[in-house]
Amino acid sequence: MQAPIKLKSLLDQLNTVIVGKAAQVHDGVACLLAGGHLLIEDVPGVGKTTLAHALARTLGLQFSRVQFTSDLMPSDLSGVSVYERAREAFVFHPGPLFAQVLLADEINRASPKTQSALLEAMEEKQVTIDGETRPLPSPFFVIATQNPHDQIGTYALPESQLDRFHMRISLGYPDRLAERELLNGVDRRELLEQLPSLLNAAELQQLQQQVLQIHVAPPLLDYVQDLVAATRNGRWFAQGLSPRAGIAVLRAAKAQALLSGRDYAAPDDVQAILPQTVAHRLIPVGDAGRGAVEQVRAMLDAVKLA
Repeated sequence: MQAPIKLKSLLDQLNTVIVGKAAQVHDGVACLLAGGHLLIEDVPGVGKTTLAHALARTLGLQFSRVQFTSDLMPSDLSGVSVYERAREAFVFHPGPLFAQVLLADEINRASPKTQSALLEAMEEKQVTIDGETRPLPSPFFVIATQNPHDQIGTYALPESQLDRFHMRISLGYPDRLAERELLNGVDRRELLEQLPSLLNAAELQQLQQQVLQIHVAPPLLDYVQDLVAATRNGRWFAQGLSPRAGIAVLRAAKAQALLSGRDYAAPDDVQAILPQTVAHRLIPVGDAGRGAVEQVRAMLDAVKLA
């Protein structure tokens, strides 16, 4: 199976805006094709928000952006019911959460109460307000950015919320050549305004269905289960992956396969997406100073494909 031509065009367009970060752009697209929410973590100024905007615009989805701050309230996201004298009734005014893509900028600067307000929306694709359950648009994605935890004014995301993010990626500083292009090139905000939409909601949902149809052979399922089991044996991590995380790994691997133009998933697909899909769900033990991503890669080296 050949990769859909539109997917290659989509990646090419994103790479004109986020220069020198093709791997991270690829991961971001794979996450959304897998139907998951994306967390982009890094220091300010390296292009986290630009990537989130570019993804939303290129996918042709209705989106809203919220700057998370310490005084942001849950109702600022979900909306409120206001009494209207002319109607003699309370009328619900939806908040920015009612969009196909919510750009949650600097999500970890909001209080835990506001962060937790996203849990139902991210998992159930609905919100309950004033006792009434309201469905969110379809498709619905949260693309969130966050700053490192050691920066002033940040709150660590609770484990339950981190688990709702399908993947976490980090952009890092650009290399010298990419940074020179940024210094000499057009302002990224101007480029964003000029980006055409290459997909619409129906086409995106069709691609997501193709992801679900990617074939996974029993030996690859065994490999994924071996990796999940390795996270639970206490050697590498304080607490292992949940079954939901295992499903997330499989879907991300299928999306990786689709982007590679195949109708089957391979071990290389699992290995390529595993750190981005599970590291934010795990707390490493053992070697001092080794982060979760490095620990996942060490575990990958130790767990062999049967």
